[in-house]
Amino acid sequence: MGAIKIVAIVLIAAGLLGLVYGRFSYTRETQEAKLGPIELTVKDTQTVNIPVWTGVAAMVAGCGLLLFAGKKT
Repeated sequence: MGAIKIVAIVLIAAGLLGLVYGRFSYTRETQEAKLGPIELTVKDTQTVNIPVWTGVAAMVAGCGLLLFAGKKT
C-alpha cells in the first residue's frame, strides 16, 4: 500500500471521528508560583470544537486521494 493511500485512509478516519464526536478536551497544567518548597499549579481543561465542514472536507479529500491514487498515468 502506498503512502498516498495511507494518508487518504487517515484523512477519512479523522473526518469521520470529527463528525461523530464534534469536540475534544484536554487538560493543561501550568505552574503559577513557586515559593521555596511550595508549588502552586493550576489544571485548566480546554475544549476544542470541530466544525462539521472540517470533518466533511477531510473525508472528501481522503476519498479524492483514494480515487485518484489508483489511476496511473
